[in-house]
Amino acid sequence: MTNYWLIKSEPSAFSWQEQLKNKIEPWTGVRNHQAKKNLQLMKKKDLAFFYHSNEGKEIVGIVRIDKEAYPDPTDTEHKWFCVDVETICSVPVPITLKKIKSIPELEDIALIKQSRLSVMPISSKHWQILCDLGNVKL
Repeated sequence: MTNYWLIKSEPSAFSWQEQLKNKIEPWTGVRNHQAKKNLQLMKKKDLAFFYHSNEGKEIVGIVRIDKEAYPDPTDTEHKWFCVDVETICSVPVPITLKKIKSIPELEDIALIKQSRLSVMPISSKHWQILCDLGNVKL
């Protein structure tokens, strides 16, 4: 069974354009305990929305988990994890946070409820609504 996620990155730190160019990228730098637990729950072939935070505030792409949680090589304390994500596709119609907040069926999504969380689960119902909004055909 595929699980669904949303991962956030500030475009000035790592953008969707860089993900497209690199194809597979380690998702490093997560320093939040709840986000760490979410990374550890990710399974190979799970899907995730790629969200530009701070600048843009929109879902711009979809990635697949290519490698499950392993020690984050950028962590000098040896307590954090990362996963590798593989580019699947761009979202044809980027889905803005404003649009997400305007859809009643999405009012309990973690992106709204826990806006600071950088790695969050997405229910299959919410995944489908968001794919429809973004005109995503997988």
